[in-house]
Amino acid sequence: MKSSIMDDPKKKEVTKKRHFSFRINIFFFVTFLLFSVLIVRLAILQFVQAKDLKEAENTNTNQTTSIAPIRGNIYDSTKSPLAYTIPVQSLFFRIEPGQQNKDEVIALAQRLKVDVFDKYAKPNSVSPTPEEIVLAMDLGYDINKNKVKDPSYYWVPRRIKADLSKGEMAYLLEHRDEFKWLEVTEESIRTYEMDDDNTTIATHLVGYLKSFSTQTAKDIYKDSPSSEEYLNTENVGFDGIERMYQDELRGKNGSRKYPVNAAMKIIGRAEVTAPIKGNNLYLSINKDIQKATERMLEEHIKYLRSPSHANDLYMKTGMKASSGFAVAMEVDTGRVVTMANYPDYDANAWTGGISPNIYKEIGTYISNGSIMTAKSKYPDEKENAKHPSSIVFMGSTIKPLSVLIGLKEKLFGAYENYYDSGSFSFGKGGSSTISNSGKAAYGYIDAAGAIEHSSNTFMSEKVGIPFYSKYGGETPKVTTKWAEYLAKFGMGVKTGSGLPGEFAGSNDFIKNAQKDSYQSAMVYASWGQNEKTTTLQLAQYTATLASRGKRMKPLFVDEIRDYQGELVKKVEPEVIQDSSSEFSKEDWNVIIHGMKSGAEGIDELPYNVARKTGTSTQAVSGGTVENAVFIAFAPVENPKLAIAVVVPEGGFGRYGASPIAAKIFQAYDAANDGILTKLGGGKRPW
Repeated sequence: MKSSIMDDPKKKEVTKKRHFSFRINIFFFVTFLLFSVLIVRLAILQFVQAKDLKEAENTNTNQTTSIAPIRGNIYDSTKSPLAYTIPVQSLFFRIEPGQQNKDEVIALAQRLKVDVFDKYAKPNSVSPTPEEIVLAMDLGYDINKNKVKDPSYYWVPRRIKADLSKGEMAYLLEHRDEFKWLEVTEESIRTYEMDDDNTTIATHLVGYLKSFSTQTAKDIYKDSPSSEEYLNTENVGFDGIERMYQDELRGKNGSRKYPVNAAMKIIGRAEVTAPIKGNNLYLSINKDIQKATERMLEEHIKYLRSPSHANDLYMKTGMKASSGFAVAMEVDTGRVVTMANYPDYDANAWTGGISPNIYKEIGTYISNGSIMTAKSKYPDEKENAKHPSSIVFMGSTIKPLSVLIGLKEKLFGAYENYYDSGSFSFGKGGSSTISNSGKAAYGYIDAAGAIEHSSNTFMSEKVGIPFYSKYGGETPKVTTKWAEYLAKFGMGVKTGSGLPGEFAGSNDFIKNAQKDSYQSAMVYASWGQNEKTTTLQLAQYTATLASRGKRMKPLFVDEIRDYQGELVKKVEPEVIQDSSSEFSKEDWNVIIHGMKSGAEGIDELPYNVARKTGTSTQAVSGGTVENAVFIAFAPVENPKLAIAVVVPEGGFGRYGASPIAAKIFQAYDAANDGILTKLGGGKRPW
């Protein structure tokens, strides 16, 4: 039987070689095909797509940075500027990753300070130190090359100094090749209008700006949705109107889109979207009235401190008045036409960052003492403790309200006679005794006479003791009821002004009750030695008395307009609480008829003025002091303006505060075509 061909070894070998050659050919063909595709692709990349790919390589991303808007201006009621934004030249530093040697950077910072800022800066301006310059560069280390933190971004220039002088700019431009990585750019800064005596106007009310990069600023605005748009390089409202109306004044961000490469290096022109300028505010403050008030505060306090003044009463108390506060508010609208503090300072000190030395000097009275705690400047903490702050007891200014409460509660009759012997004893066995100022005895007086003569004995015996007995004696109920009455007139509660940091005052009733008794606390409360208030609260209280029970919201802004002058919002008067119907017309007449306390300067005005002087006694380290307090409204027949003045350590309100109020009435009348004189219709019995 013949063998199969497949069994032939030679035939098998030939077949195997043929199959191997076929596979080799297939392999080389596939390899050739792949290389051909690769070569063609490379050719396309090289000759067809090279230009596009090169551009893609260099512009692989865009980086967008926000541009802070120009802040809106603040004007007074006559459209005179109080705060505005002006263009300035500022010095910026640009990071170039991996190209900036630490030694070179530190040498640059030191040279900037020595050769530029020290020699050519504007007089009295604040220049950064080399340490501050290096930190501002945000390179991740300090001047000693110690690591601080990683740079927060690369593509945005860092501001080194704002508001360069012409000399600084000229030197930098002349030596531009020697100052690598620096550039001078125009930006805007906040400027506050100066008065003739080189002080800013309504400083404490207008407020100031501070960098948003500070942790304090971030904390202030942490709950504000709009704060997400704020830039670390911009300034934001830090106090007063600047902070209260931050969103209105700020405007909307613009943007600058940079083409950058993978190293975040800018490699082309920026595409810019302009920001929208902030709105302008027109305040209720009148610049002329404000300036007159500020001037009178300063002059009168200096007079009180002078040993040559004519009031012997002050010589007995050792006058040490060194601060003062005044607020004037329209009765029918709630518009605040002046809010003045003394001492004052130049708000432009905040431009570019306040100097530590300046801050140390003015730190105790930067706060608005008309709404919160502030003090004058004293040498040290020991001396500081000997003086009261701007928050003082109401003193006798509470007496019109005490009488009104007594009439409402039927504690006595409107024309009931009371014999004022000059003193009054109360407590177990008459263990406690209070007396009138100077231990004066007024004989038979009625409710209106008790206000006019400022009788402590009447308030104690006819209001304090009966009110204590009616509302539970030694229980918190008496405290609660008294506080309810005070709140209707703005005491113990915020005024509703919206000003940041406003203090609600304090009621020392509980503390005094625990120290002595509820009876004693109520006696002292009836003539103003329990309730501490701000000057703005006193002004609102006075306006509420003048309107016979309508507590108005204090307004500081009349209207808001955009940068083109179009009206955005007109601020309308707002009644917070109306208690007028709770008290009878006769009761209102009684207390207003009693507001005739002797007051220096007031009786010379050509219209009737309802007023109440006060002397609030306050314990301080080493003894007690007497604070001058004064409230007034005019004209009596048609109330238009309410005023409150507080002069810590000013002695009697009749001398220490009243003359200031008289000047404010005059300034308001002059600025408003004699409106008070016209409404008053001349002086006549009332």
